[in-house]
Amino acid sequence: MQFLDSGIHGDLTYSDVFLVPSLSDVTSRYEVDLGPGDGTGMTIPLIASNMNAVTGPRLAATIARRGGIGVLPQDMGPADLLGAIRWVKAQSALWDSPYRASADTTVGEALTRLPATRGFAFVVTEGDEDLGVVPAELLATVDRHSTLGQLSQSGWLALEAETITDGEKAYEALAATNHAFALVVRRGHIIGTISDKTAVRSTVYTPNVNTQGTLGLAVAVGINGDVTGRAKALVEAGVDVLVLDTAHGHQRAMVQAVEAVAGLDLGVPIVAGNVVTAQATNDLVQAGANIVKVGVGPGAMCTTRMMTAVGRPQFSAVLEAAEAARAAGAHVWADGGVQFPRDVALALAAGARGVMIGSWFAGNIESPGEIQREPDGELFKTNWGMASTKAVTERFARLSAFERARKAMFSEGISESRVKLDPERPSIEDSIDAITAGVRSSMTYAGARDIEAFHERAVVGVQSAAGYEEGRARERISR
Repeated sequence: MQFLDSGIHGDLTYSDVFLVPSLSDVTSRYEVDLGPGDGTGMTIPLIASNMNAVTGPRLAATIARRGGIGVLPQDMGPADLLGAIRWVKAQSALWDSPYRASADTTVGEALTRLPATRGFAFVVTEGDEDLGVVPAELLATVDRHSTLGQLSQSGWLALEAETITDGEKAYEALAATNHAFALVVRRGHIIGTISDKTAVRSTVYTPNVNTQGTLGLAVAVGINGDVTGRAKALVEAGVDVLVLDTAHGHQRAMVQAVEAVAGLDLGVPIVAGNVVTAQATNDLVQAGANIVKVGVGPGAMCTTRMMTAVGRPQFSAVLEAAEAARAAGAHVWADGGVQFPRDVALALAAGARGVMIGSWFAGNIESPGEIQREPDGELFKTNWGMASTKAVTERFARLSAFERARKAMFSEGISESRVKLDPERPSIEDSIDAITAGVRSSMTYAGARDIEAFHERAVVGVQSAAGYEEGRARERISR
């Protein structure tokens, strides 16, 4: 990457910079390879952050199916975490994971899981038996106290997995019958579902799968206590990437934790962070980290910079850390601060191999938590910071009330934020579509067919606040 102007720029945020178009012979977005090549198996450079309100098993499976990876948070209890790992590993890399609900589930309860939107449906169950299907769009037209068992429709379109082997064939079968959604069955048993949208997506994205053919999955590990024991247990359970995570990654405890886990030679990539400098990056790489997580304070739920003055503008942090990691034979993930696809493109141009996203992904149906409704009918989910009072209270639930109160005294971050859920584009897959479309286009402007070439060819300029505002779309134009 090079700057358009060779002057001294100071530390920069994503909003401070822009990409300059270059002579290009890349004629189509489909010529662009988004694989980060960082050893994680990802085929797109997107990571769902290890936040309680962001990454649960369903979101982790969905993002892996489209080529990214989800990081399950360290706050999950051992039993819940093991169950989540097993569930993700049991999901298909080709077909969507069914939304199952019992027959006595009310419409009101069902609407906390799915909006009344075309292309989604519940598979209604009673015990171990599948009774039928309730299209999500039907939920808008019936009484909220009705049960899904009363609304269940049998004889729904079912595609045989052995004969419908790719997305194009599935899409054609759906279009021929005017269905937006179908079951996928094998020997009479439902093994997945597919919609017209996800049929098309399966022809655009390549899943992140390991050598055993299961969906790629990462899990966050704290740096206190039995770090090596947890790391070994997670890899034995099938985890593909370990993320050693703490707010201040440049501390001796982190270096020692990385050295200890690297010394186990578990055969999976080790991610460590968070940091914002070249020195910190070098220290973690020398300790054994394959990927360094970059970002202190840029996240939407984070108040670290306002509380402590600690942090660094994210574009410059990524640029410096990525240069150091590259020289040491490692990689970086940019963690936080992205609001638009342009920001993801800029992080990659600065040298990141992957971009972690938190709040943006919290407002999707696959994230943990219920869909709620504002008085005006707007749908939302609740998000919160991982250093907030809410998160601290949950993390230390096993401590005494007094010890929890002591911990909460020094909490940071926002304990509750409402993230809008778009009922027309409610899935993380809609977000992935928007992000990857923007990044692919950015790379064609730079004449880059892959992320490595993008970093080499990217030309970045520095702009004023007015320059940034000029680039924003305006719904209403005054004359």
